[in-house]
Amino acid sequence: MSIPKIISVEAIKDYKIKLNYETGEIKLFDVLPYISGAWYEELNNYSYFKTVHIILNGKGIEWEHGQDIAPHELYDMGVSIAE
Repeated sequence: MSIPKIISVEAIKDYKIKLNYETGEIKLFDVLPYISGAWYEELNNYSYFKTVHIILNGKGIEWEHGQDIAPHELYDMGVSIAE
């Protein structure tokens, strides 16, 4: 199964991101477990964390300095929410 495109991403409190997919699915992904290593430590700055954006025409997300999370992790480990 291919991962649907992300149509929007939003940083929300407690270091989570809300992902809206082209399928209408909305998922919440907890980034906190990722931000302990050197590559991700910059995400501890909430102002920087909020710079998350979509890349590759909706195939992924990243932050200003290149930190990213694999699209399949976002989709598979994201918690579905209703809005």
